[in-house]
Amino acid sequence: MAIIKSICVYCGSQIGKKPAYSEAAHTLGEAMAKQNIRLVFGGGAWGIMGSVSDAVKANGGKVLGIIPEFLLTAEAGGEDAVENMDMIVTKDMHERKHTMFEHSDAFVALPGGVGTLEEIVEIMTWAQLGRHNKPMVFVNINGFWDPMISLLDHMREEGFLHSEQLMKLIVVDSAEAVVPEIINAAG
Repeated sequence: MAIIKSICVYCGSQIGKKPAYSEAAHTLGEAMAKQNIRLVFGGGAWGIMGSVSDAVKANGGKVLGIIPEFLLTAEAGGEDAVENMDMIVTKDMHERKHTMFEHSDAFVALPGGVGTLEEIVEIMTWAQLGRHNKPMVFVNINGFWDPMISLLDHMREEGFLHSEQLMKLIVVDSAEAVVPEIINAAG
């Protein structure tokens, strides 16, 4: 049985148009802190990234931000934003993603943009290639990930998802379901 000590959360550096997105981030952060699960994330102080990090910290949890040097000023928000958290600064995005992977027992995709999509897809690819067997979760708030789920179904129907059994892909409709589903999948 794998013990979940840290979860990498991929999410937007913007807040999005629906309050439900930041509410989900807050709910997830609170749940992680209550289960003593460390947040690993992109180190941003704003948007959904900031919401999940703030919630973990507000509930006594641990946070590890991993950010490339070129985004430090643009997304990290200065000294106040990095209080009460550990920070790793990487030389580029490739090193960031690898470092996030090394420090995480599971991966979660909250709503976000192309960066969020790219990060979770790369982790899914690594799983399909047998590089890891860590749980991966799409938090489908208000159907946000429906187009992605439809695309995956289409890929499956067309015969392009080889070794799909290697991916522990989980889709949930609420942030409350994330931690229990990950713990169950790791067991």
